[in-house]
Amino acid sequence: MRKKIHVALIYNEPITSTVEGQKYISETGELQEGAKSGNTNILTSTDLSEVGVLEEREDLARALQVMGYRCSIFNVDSDITRLLNFLKDESPDVIFNLCESVGNEAIHEMHVAGIYELLKIPYTGSDPLTLGTALNKVRVKEILLYNDLPTPRFQLFKSPLRISVNDSLSYPLIVKPSHEDASVGIETESVVYNLSDLKKRIRYIFERFDQPALVEEYIDGRELNVAILGNGKPIVFPISEIDMSTLPKQYHRIITYNAKWMKGTDEYEHTKGVCPAKLPQEMEQTVKEMALRAYQLLGCRDYARIDIRLSKENKPYILEVNPNPDISDEAGFSRSAKAYGYKFEELISKIVECALERIA
Repeated sequence: MRKKIHVALIYNEPITSTVEGQKYISETGELQEGAKSGNTNILTSTDLSEVGVLEEREDLARALQVMGYRCSIFNVDSDITRLLNFLKDESPDVIFNLCESVGNEAIHEMHVAGIYELLKIPYTGSDPLTLGTALNKVRVKEILLYNDLPTPRFQLFKSPLRISVNDSLSYPLIVKPSHEDASVGIETESVVYNLSDLKKRIRYIFERFDQPALVEEYIDGRELNVAILGNGKPIVFPISEIDMSTLPKQYHRIITYNAKWMKGTDEYEHTKGVCPAKLPQEMEQTVKEMALRAYQLLGCRDYARIDIRLSKENKPYILEVNPNPDISDEAGFSRSAKAYGYKFEELISKIVECALERIA
């Protein structure tokens, strides 16, 4: 009997803060409103974008087993020695890399991938350089613009004290944290129409996230997601659109943190993915070509999602390049893969095969 390929599914457990600075989430991945047994600390907050990785982990483990792989699961916490010992003891054939941070620091996503590189263990997704670059939204935009790929005009504010807006920028503007992903820090109030509100929002970013604020021209239009799979000759899946046509008028047409993660809110319930998006053939081809160029310019590997805004004048603008995006069974990436003709389990197996090809 042929030995099963051993896939180590490595992820990072969500961090939940308590009043006294401790951290706790239930073993089932559910958020607890009270105290942990034997611990009187009360929970105060958690990043639900990270809780989503628990669902992704379960979906992937199931898919890997269905496709005939041997699967082990490991949670990366702040003790990297544990990770090193796990990799030494288990000797996986390949790593399915779901780790997005260590100790709640997103920048360590690239460092964990660097460990895999140093140990010469093949792993899914992008390499450390691409992961680190993608976290720097300004650097991504500079790369895109240098290569004649349209992205909204922008300005980076490194201090909340002296705020002077470039004459080239036109209101309305949208204000974002410069080093976050998963729509963290994005609310309907992020869109501003005057200098007074702009200053308030920039100061909020510094106070809440302790990082520079990225200010972009707000593109009012359709939100498109382009999922791409593979290397060499990547497959560009059918384009998905986030339908915001029923979103109540008090909300801006943007993908906020609530829209992505807070089930039951108006923003979540009225921003639904539709695939394939209804686009003229010529526009569809243009958007796919833009997305593929961005994928290749940033050095994305195996799979990534490119987020694009189509203005009311039908001009596409690249908003984000997302290596290693959410690929849970209900995620937008999987929706596009299914529209292409892949079953979920087949998609996950294809990504593992992409990683294994690097050692063939």
